[in-house]
Amino acid sequence: MCRLLGYLGSSIQLDRILIQPKHSLIIQSYQPQEMTAGLLNADGFGIGWYSSENLPYVYKNVLPIWNDANLPQLARYIKSQCFLGYVRSATSSLSVDMINCQPFSHQNLVFIHNGFIDDFRQTLYRPIRNQLNDFAYQRIEGTTDSEHIFALIVDELETNNGISLQQALSNTIKRVAHLAQSDKINFSANIVLSNGRELAACRYSNREASPTLYYIKDNSLDSNAVIIASEPMFEGNWSGCPEKSLIGVGENLEVSLNSIS
Repeated sequence: MCRLLGYLGSSIQLDRILIQPKHSLIIQSYQPQEMTAGLLNADGFGIGWYSSENLPYVYKNVLPIWNDANLPQLARYIKSQCFLGYVRSATSSLSVDMINCQPFSHQNLVFIHNGFIDDFRQTLYRPIRNQLNDFAYQRIEGTTDSEHIFALIVDELETNNGISLQQALSNTIKRVAHLAQSDKINFSANIVLSNGRELAACRYSNREASPTLYYIKDNSLDSNAVIIASEPMFEGNWSGCPEKSLIGVGENLEVSLNSIS
């Protein structure tokens, strides 16, 4: 199980959200407190952020995040109003290489996923691909279940003109759930998605226990921001995201919470 981070709010330096918190994403990579599978997140990492012109950028590496000597320097330089961060614990049989490392991006979208599809290559690999339009199909470069879920989101946004991030994410989860139901395939999907102006996130699993996901608004790190994370990063009034639910964070930082049914 991987660890996720999403930030939307006042423009801040990356190190304030990535490095300085007591239980930062870096600490969670080697000392997670709430993982449901695995012990470490040492199979790579990635950071996504947006420029003042709302252009997305991604930096990623297959090294453990604690071994990247460049990251502390970059984190003091990069400044943005929106960050997505990810440390990876690779699913068995899915290779650890740059092409499979998150975040995945497309146009103004940045996407990160914590979860799995059981025996993906033997179960939902072809069914998901069969549902994609040519545009979404051709943008898949790697082999992970995560990138295929992202391709479904791209498919939703390209096919349904004007659809919101939240609706595209909700529709995607329902599509995967429908495909998984017929063959009783286990899957889980904690996702954070952004277009630089908004965040959409979900906590979903069709098994008994979903991986954890939290959010906090107007926190001690920044009084004008919303943070979404797999685990609380510092002391504060963190709210647990209910199972099978969707979190939306608008441009005005209003937080909405809806069920996925």
